[in-house]
Amino acid sequence: MDAFFVSVELLARPELRGKPVVVGGRPDQRGVVSAASYEARKFGIHSAMPLRTAARLCPHAVFLDGHHALYSEWSDRIATIFAKYSPIVEMASVDEAYLDLSGTERLHGPPLAVAHKLRCEIWERTQLPASMGLSATRLVSKVASDQAKPRGLLWVPAGMEEKFLAPLSVRKIPGIGKVTEAGLNALGIQTVGQLAAVPLERLDEAFGQWGIALHRKSRGQDAYEFFVDAEPKSISHNHTFGEDVDDADALHSVLCHLAEKAAKRLRDSGLYARTVTVTIRYKSFKTITRAKSLREPTDLDSVILATAKELFQTNRDPRQQVRLIGVALSQFDHAAPQLHLLDAGQRERLEKLARATDRLRDKFGFSKLRRGSSLRQPDE
Repeated sequence: MDAFFVSVELLARPELRGKPVVVGGRPDQRGVVSAASYEARKFGIHSAMPLRTAARLCPHAVFLDGHHALYSEWSDRIATIFAKYSPIVEMASVDEAYLDLSGTERLHGPPLAVAHKLRCEIWERTQLPASMGLSATRLVSKVASDQAKPRGLLWVPAGMEEKFLAPLSVRKIPGIGKVTEAGLNALGIQTVGQLAAVPLERLDEAFGQWGIALHRKSRGQDAYEFFVDAEPKSISHNHTFGEDVDDADALHSVLCHLAEKAAKRLRDSGLYARTVTVTIRYKSFKTITRAKSLREPTDLDSVILATAKELFQTNRDPRQQVRLIGVALSQFDHAAPQLHLLDAGQRERLEKLARATDRLRDKFGFSKLRRGSSLRQPDE
């Protein structure tokens, strides 16, 4: 999606179209830019830049607070469109996805035509702009979509991956940041083509295991394949805070929201989870992951949330501010658990409540119906 957070905000503020817009907070706050319109990017503004720096670069920019629940709601709507075109959709983030079009030709037609149709349908149904890359691998498709922005579609035919990548800066390769770029530049490597020409042994000597990955990436190769089975191996939702948080109530509110979203996706897939995992990343970027296996598989919000809260409260260091939290579900079952007779009535009531809630959320949007404990979102 193109400048996704900004594009969603402009749905309600169309008068701001064509103006430099920054999402993330007010220009005098200590937070960072979550997203910038293409008009703002012309002034050098980019995501993760301090808001105060952005204000200095473009004093006349319009600064807006972020509404992450709203972005997630629109992301879910777009994911529903994706599902029409492929049974295999990998959501890389709230605004980025990979679709495997293999084997869909008889149903939808040639992949290039399908990609064009998909991009048009997203715009017609949401008025949100998207850019797409079409190729045989994720890596090349991602680079192609970046090159196609804004609102473009770029096709790299099979066998043309290296030729397409060769003239691009090494920084265009996903995973290469400032540090790696500087290390490559020190070796006289500025372009992907130059990187591809370096012997694997030299890259291994200079960068270790990362050198092997660089060798593969420079040729447009993926490290793994799509799962042939479209059934998910895990279901997860993460939230990165615009500003680091130490307020326990605010953290628990977000944790509840993430658990609810994961539970709904679980029910949508017709699955029951045996394992709940919680991830906590602190301001220092130290990350811990803790999991708990349930006695019986479940798809109920209350069970998943209670387990997630137990893991979070037991393992969180209250002395440190939190940058990210996540909830993941795994170890799936297709069959409902066999509970004791005394539990049957309560479970039936909870299942009816969950199904009714799901139907309302499907109709009106996920964020329109929420638990009271999930309402206090620190950066909404």
